[in-house]
Amino acid sequence: MDTQASALEARLFPVVETQYGKVRGLNHQGIKSFKGIRYGASTEGRNRFMPPQPVKPWAGVLDTFDYGQISPQMPADRRGDYTNLISWHRQPGGIGEDCLSLNVWSRSVNDNAKRAVTVVLHGGGFATGSGNHQGFDGEMMARLDDVVHVSVNHRLAAFGYINLVDLGAPEEFKYAGVAGMMDIVAALKWIQTNIDRFGGDPNRIFVYGQSGGGAKTSTLLAMPSAKGLFHRAGIQSGSSLRLVEPEQGAKGAEALLKALGIDKKNITDLQKLPMSTIIAAQATLPLEINRFSPVIGNEILPHHPFHPAAPPESADIPVIISTTLDDAAIMLPNFDLTESELKQNLEKQLGGNAERVYKLYRDAYPDISPYLIQARLATDRGFRYGAIKQAELKVAQNGAPVYYYLWEWASKAFDGKFGAVHGVDVSPAVHDWHESNNDCGQKEGKLVVDRFAAAWTNFAKTGIPNSDLTPDWPPYDLEKRATMVFDNNTRVENDYRREFRLLWEELGGTGIGGGEA
Repeated sequence: MDTQASALEARLFPVVETQYGKVRGLNHQGIKSFKGIRYGASTEGRNRFMPPQPVKPWAGVLDTFDYGQISPQMPADRRGDYTNLISWHRQPGGIGEDCLSLNVWSRSVNDNAKRAVTVVLHGGGFATGSGNHQGFDGEMMARLDDVVHVSVNHRLAAFGYINLVDLGAPEEFKYAGVAGMMDIVAALKWIQTNIDRFGGDPNRIFVYGQSGGGAKTSTLLAMPSAKGLFHRAGIQSGSSLRLVEPEQGAKGAEALLKALGIDKKNITDLQKLPMSTIIAAQATLPLEINRFSPVIGNEILPHHPFHPAAPPESADIPVIISTTLDDAAIMLPNFDLTESELKQNLEKQLGGNAERVYKLYRDAYPDISPYLIQARLATDRGFRYGAIKQAELKVAQNGAPVYYYLWEWASKAFDGKFGAVHGVDVSPAVHDWHESNNDCGQKEGKLVVDRFAAAWTNFAKTGIPNSDLTPDWPPYDLEKRATMVFDNNTRVENDYRREFRLLWEELGGTGIGGGEA
């Protein structure tokens, strides 16, 4: 090959040397992407339920042009409008247990540029989803601002969070209940070691996530092994205050063993089964049991993330906490709810307080549907109650600052019936305005996304979420409770929607959706 062609190949297909070997990426109009880089060995067979193991170094150059496998799971149901709204069925890469991989986007590599790094942990609770989803693609974020973006895949559901040791499993299984979170720590260690070669600064790592990604971020803040691996955090509609305790986790594990026909004396047989057998058995469990998530109680996760107080492990980490106005619409399918049915439902839930609660919401929002009244109320009582509680606990810690925002820009998809639903601020975090969930190709929506993404990347760079496109964003405190409201009129409001906060402080929130209170 002649010199000119060789130079062009080197520019279009950049090569970076990582700790395990060389990887070749793709230069797409100035943004270098490396997809499916393995930070851990396959988790199948004897590695199933075990702590993540290192990758064996490879010779030559490994092409990283496409996504790696995602943790074993079933695809999202296309029959649901919400699935289509957020395109949750699009999880490229295929399922498999060789799923410890990550994806990197950067403007340039091998240049010691020391760019801030954004690391996104995907949503889907602790059970579904992947870092391969289009909502976590970092190309537009790297184009907007000079940051390096990373999305991470890790183990989920029973593969990542099953409490076997309390069922009498051998000692080697002691970390099965936190294996998925240990994967994330392993990914952060890989980032610390290698990201400078992709133009990133290992001393400016911003970890964030929405929904389940927010719950993972909440959990990460309480993990001693994660200390020093990241420097700011963002929790979008995923404020997780409490996790699973050992006894509760053991019940879930026992139910899965029963569904598989495996005696507790033969727990090691779990490592011999096809992954499809485990997925199928897990799907037969009642929903209240089939919620495999991190189990507290050992040195990896010694306590709940934000109960009874903010975790001391991350007192020095500034945090952004948020909700969307209608987060709970994700859980409510009764779009044809009538006004009378709304009142009846409130009477069942709230008894003598029903009329008072109904009047407060209907007077404040006279023009929205009964469905959205229901969703907004459930959000205040659940997601938002948990988020505010988390922010208050962080403030009380008297350490690094906490910032709070409320996303009010409503989705225009499906005739706007979902409102500002759970997930509408996912793509904006990576400066993506073209997805149908926000209808942000229009001028006003694009401006909201521009403003949000600018605050997001500046937080990654400095630990302060201010930008030239947004008003000054003060830290949250218990006096002013400064809240950035992202909407057509992006602004800061002090103690925004105070009457609703005080209502659920009095009546008691559920924390459902945003972590238990």
